[in-house]
Amino acid sequence: MANRGNAVAFGTFGLKALENGWISSRQIESARVAITRKIRKFGRMWIRIFPDHAVTQKPAETRMGKGKGAPEYWVSVVKPGRILFEIEGVDEKLAAEAFRLCSHKLPIKTKLVARRET
Repeated sequence: MANRGNAVAFGTFGLKALENGWISSRQIESARVAITRKIRKFGRMWIRIFPDHAVTQKPAETRMGKGKGAPEYWVSVVKPGRILFEIEGVDEKLAAEAFRLCSHKLPIKTKLVARRET
C-alpha cells in the first residue's frame, strides 16, 4: 500500500483535495463540526490531515530585523490528491451532503471519492 495519502484507507467515502493550499487548524475544526452535525451518531469520521506547520508573524509597526516573529497559527500543507476527511456508516447521499457542507469551510476545491473495492 504505497502512497496511502491518496486513497480512502479507513472509511467508505473520502473528501479529496484538488488543489494546493494551506488549511489552518481553525478551518479543519470548522469542517469537522460541519461533518459531525450532518452525520450525527450514524457514522464514524477520520481526519487525515494535521496542522504541523507553524506560520509566524511579527507584531504590527515593528522595525525590520530582530529575528523571526512568534508563531501566529498552525496550518496543514495540502497537495492535490490528498484525502482530507473520511467517513463510514452512512449512505452516499448523506456523505455527499456532509462533504458539501465541509467543502464550504475549506479554502481549496475538493471532491467526494469512494473506497475502491479490491
